[in-house]
Amino acid sequence: MTGLSFFMAGAPSPAPSEALFWYGDKMPRKLTVALLAPVCLAACTSQPSPEGTPSAHGGRASSAYGLNSHVPDFATHNYEPFNAQDVVAIAMREWRLFGSPVNDDDPEQRPEPQVAAVKPERAPGLWQRVGEYWWIGMDPSMTEASWSGKHNANGQLTDFVHDGFFAWSAAFISYVMRIAGANERFPYSPNHSTYINAAASGLSPILRARDPATYAPKAGDLICVARGRGRQNIRFSSLPTSYGFPAHCGYVVATGQNGPPFGRQISIIGGNIDDAVALTHTPTDDQGRLASPAGQSYDPRYPWCAVLEVLYDAPEEPDAGR
Repeated sequence: MTGLSFFMAGAPSPAPSEALFWYGDKMPRKLTVALLAPVCLAACTSQPSPEGTPSAHGGRASSAYGLNSHVPDFATHNYEPFNAQDVVAIAMREWRLFGSPVNDDDPEQRPEPQVAAVKPERAPGLWQRVGEYWWIGMDPSMTEASWSGKHNANGQLTDFVHDGFFAWSAAFISYVMRIAGANERFPYSPNHSTYINAAASGLSPILRARDPATYAPKAGDLICVARGRGRQNIRFSSLPTSYGFPAHCGYVVATGQNGPPFGRQISIIGGNIDDAVALTHTPTDDQGRLASPAGQSYDPRYPWCAVLEVLYDAPEEPDAGR
């Protein structure tokens, strides 16, 4: 179920007339929709509480966020404002849970595991955690909410070799957003291109698609790359698309770094990278941008198509550490 571990160079390109839902990053499933982003925003939204939800400081928030029985009260009721500090901290917590792996090699050169035992997503204690990404990150009505790191919705073991249908990198992104308190402002999906297109279309109140050649990502933002055949032709100018496409996104957890392996670089954390939550470094220019003015990615491994700026309610918890 490797996420960034390979780019599916031979994967079919979705036709504009037929939307394809790419689960996390790999296998497609046909949908009878023409535009993924608005559908997800409409269909994946729970009914709002008629009373509204409490704000971080007691009273009721003016926005009616939907309540989700799969999500803890501290998130749905925003005990703390939705903030970048928490998103980074949650992503890094999950990274540590998987053993703090760092993946800076060329993803196309990573071999697919030949035995199930070497896949972290299937290890005792971790397959359940991946199940929590699905359970919390997806809408309760979705079949995917019942998946785990090695089971389908019926509790049957999945084929560990041909498990692309169950790729969970987008579920990880959605999980972090849910736990951090984004509520129904984020277009939760098993498919990265849903929220890439939502950001590019202006259909999410907390996402803005930014050009990697002109915008320097901040901690808590998402950076995204198309995969498969889309890797060669989907760029910022292509967005939004009228169809789903295979992609991968990761959370920016550190910026302004200067060290190995690239010198000027940032750090991102994503899910389903070599079947784990892993950290990856990616090079930048001296302004922190990911691509040249001509649009050429500084990272030969990943032709970044967009930075998704996240519009947080606060940069950090007002009472962090207390």
